[in-house]
Amino acid sequence: MPSKSSNFQFKELRLTDHCVERMFERSISEEEMEELIAMGQIIQSYPDDSPDPSFLLLGTVKGRPLHVVVALNNEAQRCTVVTLYEPDLLKFEKDFKTRRK
Repeated sequence: MPSKSSNFQFKELRLTDHCVERMFERSISEEEMEELIAMGQIIQSYPDDSPDPSFLLLGTVKGRPLHVVVALNNEAQRCTVVTLYEPDLLKFEKDFKTRRK
């Protein structure tokens, strides 16, 4: 799937408890998370995730590469942030998009 900028349209943004814990642990602010969702590139799509399809986004916020996983419910116009993290070079190539084999 080619990378493209996320252009998600939603009225409600929800954060899972897991996401809030990870934001605190990793010193990622709500503003950084929102910027990442707005400007990030879709690097992986999970259309069969339940209850809603989800996406892995990559973005750079203040020079720091970050990944965020969001689930989208288009009918309810809701975006749920599942988790976010700084990609690990042991798991990703230097482009932070490609998973190492």
